[in-house]
Amino acid sequence: MADNKVTPEVLWAQRSSNVDPEKNFIYLTINVPDVPKENIKLELKPTGLSFEGRSDTLKKTYHLELEFYAEIDPAESKTHHTARDVELKLRKKELSEKYWPRLLKDTKKVHFLKTDFDKWVDEDEQNEAPEDDFANFGGAGGMAGLPGMGGGGGDFGGIDFSKLGGGAGMPTGDDDEDESDDDMPPLEGEEEGEKTETAEDAKDAKEVVTSS
Repeated sequence: MADNKVTPEVLWAQRSSNVDPEKNFIYLTINVPDVPKENIKLELKPTGLSFEGRSDTLKKTYHLELEFYAEIDPAESKTHHTARDVELKLRKKELSEKYWPRLLKDTKKVHFLKTDFDKWVDEDEQNEAPEDDFANFGGAGGMAGLPGMGGGGGDFGGIDFSKLGGGAGMPTGDDDEDESDDDMPPLEGEEEGEKTETAEDAKDAKEVVTSS
């Protein structure tokens, strides 16, 4: 029995910049649960993408063809596969501070395409967005490019996000602990000194009482 061929749900958001290519991109999430990496074929072109993935457990084949509003740079775009979806960070070819008015070239609305409100930032507010907005984008780890990626290859783990080098503050904590340890011996010495002085005082007092 042939698999059911369906169009997957696609979520999208974007950022724009007329000076920084790293901040000029489209973020896509193709929701394809239980589709292993080896069952995925993804072709990125400057003008669009072609995607197909098969879920053996769900007996479904997902198929998607998109023609973008404007061109992207496949060589500078990234992909990341999870058990639930395929995420893409597509570099816009033209630097511009203006958002794309829509994702697709065709003005006709399609039922499977939705705004990713978790990632979306309004055009006039994107400079106020945190720098680590995509810090957890795809995680860190060395995932190879998906089959059929061509020149795009890559994975989100290759993105140099500020938080990927976490733990930078740890040496400070170690230094604090060392300083605390260094402080301990004098305290112990002082405490022993105090005990000795107390014992001697008690001895002197006892001698005075005896002599009296």
